[in-house]
Amino acid sequence: MTSQDLYLSIDVGTGSARAALVDAGGRILTIAAREYDQIVPAFGWSEQRPADWWAGVTESVRTVLDRVDGARSRIAAVCACGQMHGTVLVDANGALTRDTVPLWNDKRTLDLVTAFERSHDPKDYLAESGNPPTPAWPAFKLAWIRDHDPKAYHAAAAVMMPKDYVNFRLTGEIAMEATEGSCSFLMNPKTREWSPAMVAMMGLDAAKLPRLRSPLEILGGVTAAAAVETGLAEGTPVLVGGADYPVALLGSGACRPGLGSDVTGTSSIITLITEAPLLDPEISNVATIEGGWGPFVLLETGGDAMRWARRAFHEGALGYPEIVAKAAEAAPGAQGLLFVPYLTGERLGAHRNARAQFFGLGAGHGLAELHRAVLEGVAFAVTRHIRVMETASGRPLDRVIASGGGAKTELWLKIKASTYGIPILVPEEAECGVIGCAAMVAAATGRFSTVQDAAEAFVRYGAEIPPDPAWADRYLRMQPVFDRLYHHSQALYDDLDRIAQ
Repeated sequence: MTSQDLYLSIDVGTGSARAALVDAGGRILTIAAREYDQIVPAFGWSEQRPADWWAGVTESVRTVLDRVDGARSRIAAVCACGQMHGTVLVDANGALTRDTVPLWNDKRTLDLVTAFERSHDPKDYLAESGNPPTPAWPAFKLAWIRDHDPKAYHAAAAVMMPKDYVNFRLTGEIAMEATEGSCSFLMNPKTREWSPAMVAMMGLDAAKLPRLRSPLEILGGVTAAAAVETGLAEGTPVLVGGADYPVALLGSGACRPGLGSDVTGTSSIITLITEAPLLDPEISNVATIEGGWGPFVLLETGGDAMRWARRAFHEGALGYPEIVAKAAEAAPGAQGLLFVPYLTGERLGAHRNARAQFFGLGAGHGLAELHRAVLEGVAFAVTRHIRVMETASGRPLDRVIASGGGAKTELWLKIKASTYGIPILVPEEAECGVIGCAAMVAAATGRFSTVQDAAEAFVRYGAEIPPDPAWADRYLRMQPVFDRLYHHSQALYDDLDRIAQ
């Protein structure tokens, strides 16, 4: 009899759908991807077709099954994670009521968010939603569809997120879970159920919201039709799964209180692992796979600051390694030069129109200091977010686990560790979402007693990056200046808007 010793992970990303086979030791045996495009029908809009996600999933699953002998009969279960907030509507027959879906980065709801903020105080909604309002949340996307595509809205029997749609195509079952629900602006963080108060506040139809289930539950088995399309064996168990970010937190090992996560890609997201959400207008909260919470703050410009510097200073002629090497020539603190990294504003609050700036520029500064200040400025901004969350939680961070593209830059990791005053760990396996899905299957099928135990068995780290004492001392003196500069600059952003008109 064939042993079911493989886990199939599916990741429905913004750029591609990916599938991977992971062995019982948490090692990725093979991974395949199929890319698809974002559709931009108007400035600030971003959409994709669920049909493209499904096509990407079927192709990538077939590819990995073909690469490993006997894989079809060896899969213990399937677990999918996916990009958050993409708001999919299906009718009573499971057909899409809109062929395209607004994505997490779609900003068409900004006017709805602004109107909501004008008419509601944070005390009206923070305890009921767990989050401040932002254009990303599906509640606002649903409200926009209700107002601008009423036919699609009223025809919809259920709303789901991208990975839920893939699960529906695999099993015929519709479900959502708390990792997605927590960032919908419609789930009560205390009950982990839909909030009647938020549904009423947003003017939405509660009947369209599917039951919230546990991420580790078995949703159903692969249907005969899905087996034909994917190559999977009919009846293969499929988990409810989770949103890509909390699954990646799990797959990086950030799954116990006292740990934090720094994911630096285009943006920088700093997340604490806590037992309860932190209800604060500056902090967002996502439910974690293991049943806790991940309060987080997103800095819109993370790795994008390096991308901007490469374009602005070198017109793209230098590569990132050369830019980092140039930054390394400058002393820590860049001779007192500070960079405030709000190149694309802020995600939350009254200052979404924030700007970036260099402060303290003198005749002695050159390219080395400019590049180092950019790296340090992102670190100072993230440190400000860490201190806000540590104050709200009443507990300092013990370790930070770094992932994303920024985790590949040793100089930046040392700058961050020294600015945060906290050691940084980097997982050996960069595909944290894939590992997180595998850990979920391992726990759901009884191999581990908890999903944390599965993650800790599967996640391996390279060397720990400690703070440099001399750098940390300098950054500790610079951080209050950065913080004051951040706050004082806010009085000028509206003036800059008027100048730019």
